[in-house]
Amino acid sequence: MKIVFLDRKTIGDDIDLSAYEEFGEVVTYDFTTAEEAPERVRDADILIVNKVPMNAGTLKAAEKLRLICVTATGTNNLDKEYLAERGIAWRNVAGYSTECVAQHTFAMLFYLWEHLPYYDAYVKDGRYVGDRVFSHFEATFSELSGKLWGIIGLGAIGRRVAQIAECFGANVQYYSTSGKNHGTDYLEKDLDTLLHTSDIISIHCPLTPDTENLIDEAALSLMKRSAVLLNLARGPVVNEAALADALENDGIAAAGLDVLSQEPMAADNSLRRIQDSGKLLITPHIAWAGKETRERLMQTIYEQIAEFVGADAEE
Repeated sequence: MKIVFLDRKTIGDDIDLSAYEEFGEVVTYDFTTAEEAPERVRDADILIVNKVPMNAGTLKAAEKLRLICVTATGTNNLDKEYLAERGIAWRNVAGYSTECVAQHTFAMLFYLWEHLPYYDAYVKDGRYVGDRVFSHFEATFSELSGKLWGIIGLGAIGRRVAQIAECFGANVQYYSTSGKNHGTDYLEKDLDTLLHTSDIISIHCPLTPDTENLIDEAALSLMKRSAVLLNLARGPVVNEAALADALENDGIAAAGLDVLSQEPMAADNSLRRIQDSGKLLITPHIAWAGKETRERLMQTIYEQIAEFVGADAEE
C-alpha cells in the first residue's frame, strides 16, 4: 500500500508521522500544486491532504486510489460528486481543535482588551523607569465580569468559548447562523440585537453562502464603539475593507483575526493599513495549531486509515 502526503508542511515538521509506515510505503511532499498533483497521486492507494483540490483534474491518473483523508474539518477542496462516481472514500476530522481555538480566542481578547501592546511598549521604552507612580493608568481597561459576550455560531467551539466566558463572569448571548444550534443555557438573539448590545463578539461559524460577508459595513455600524470583534471562523465571514474603515474611524475599539479572506495574506489586503497593534491583531491561522492539537489530528487520521484498511481486509 502507498500513502502519499501532498502538503506535509501544513501539519508542521514537529509532528512524528512514522506510525503511518505500518501501512506500507509513505511518500511526503511539502506542498503540491494542482498541476503537480496528477503525477504525484498516480500510484497512491491513500492520499492525505489539507488544501490540495481533489477533483477530476487532479485525480485523473489515480487509478489505485481508495481513500482521501483531509487533515481538517472543512472539505471544500473535495469534489464529492466525482469521488462518489469513482468509489473513492473520504474522511475528515471534526472536534479535534475545540480546546485550542477556544484558548486562542481568549489570548487574542486579553491582548486587545487589556491594551497589552501599549503597556509592553511603555515598559520596554523605558517610560516606567523613574515614574513617580507605581501603576500607570493611561490605557484603562475594564473587567470582563459583567460584560456581554456575543457568540456567532454556537457549535462545539462556540459553546466552549461561552463556558469559559462565563468563568470570567461574562454574560453570554448567541446568534445561530444555521438556525440549528440552539440551547437554553444562553440567550439566543437575532444578529442585529447581538451586534448592537455585545461588548465582545466572537465568530465561530462555518463559511456558507449565508455567512459570507456577514460582518459588513452595515453590521459593523451596529456595534458599540467600545466593542472588540474576534474572528476565529473563516476569513470571508468578515468584510475586511469595511473592518479597516471601522477601525480607522473608531467605529469599534479593536479586532482580532486568526483568519483572512486570502491566506497567506494578500499584498493589497485593506487591513495592512492598520499598524496599531492595540486596534488590530492578526495571527496567521494558528488558533487550531497547538502541538497536542495537531498530534490529536494525525492520530485520528491514523485510526481512520487503520479502520478503513481493516474493513477492506474483511471483505
